[in-house]
Amino acid sequence: MDERVLKWVFDIKSAIADIDSYFDTDERNFFEYQSNYMRKKAIERALEVIGEATNRIITKDKAYLLKISEAKSIIGLRNQIIHAYDNVSDEMIWSILITHLPRLKTEILSIIKEAKG
Repeated sequence: MDERVLKWVFDIKSAIADIDSYFDTDERNFFEYQSNYMRKKAIERALEVIGEATNRIITKDKAYLLKISEAKSIIGLRNQIIHAYDNVSDEMIWSILITHLPRLKTEILSIIKEAKG
C-alpha cells in the first residue's frame, strides 16, 4: 500500500477514535449531543478530516471505492459541513454517528489489517 494512502487511512482511524472518545464517559444520547456545542463542533471537525482523507485516498487510488463503501457520501458530507454549514442538522450528524460511522470503522480496520499482511 502506498505510504500516503496508509497515512490517510490512519488519519481516518484517528478521527473515528476522537469521536468515540467524546462519548467515553457519556452514553450516546442525542439530546445531550444536541445541547453540547463544543462536542458538536469537535465531531464535525473530525468528520471533515474523515472526508478530506477519504477524498485523498480515492483520488490516489480508485480501488478504495470498493473498500470504503460510502466514500462518495463521506466526501459529500465533508463538503456540506465546510461549504453549506447552515444546512447541517444535528439529526443528520447523529444518524451518521449511529448508523454509518461503525461501518466505516470496521472497513478502516480491515484496510489496516490487510496492509499489515
